[in-house]
Amino acid sequence: MPDNRVSATLSEADKQAVLAAINTIREKLPFLIDLSPEDRKALPRLGDKSRGFVSQALEVASQNADILPRSFDVEEMRKDFELLNALSPVLLALAQLNELVEDTYIEVGSEAYTAALAVYQYTRAAGKGAALDGALDTLGQRFARKSGKATPTPPTADKPKT
Repeated sequence: MPDNRVSATLSEADKQAVLAAINTIREKLPFLIDLSPEDRKALPRLGDKSRGFVSQALEVASQNADILPRSFDVEEMRKDFELLNALSPVLLALAQLNELVEDTYIEVGSEAYTAALAVYQYTRAAGKGAALDGALDTLGQRFARKSGKATPTPPTADKPKT
């Protein structure tokens, strides 16, 4: 078997503990929302330069509330900016964790699939009649070609090939 970079197990208890921890994160962030793809496209994006702009605008708004319409809520703007700052390290940590989990998932999946391909090759090499016919047929279904077109009839020996 080729290089095996990940050799680990995840017990049911540990899996449940991880899922509970994720649930705890969700409970601690009850204000999280789910945006549709259309919503994501429609919203203006906040980058590093825009973050400084928002900070400066908040200061201007705080110090000059008299220039703003009464309906403008400076405290709500402050809450949004503070939440943005609080969520930033959480987002970074979760993104890094997600990347690690995803990379591990991809690697382990690749290792399992590579091992399965080796089993299939060894089963084929053992040949028919080794009490493996059923297993070979089952494994071979993964590679069965499905075609929407009718397969052409191969030329027969009694007809000349053109």
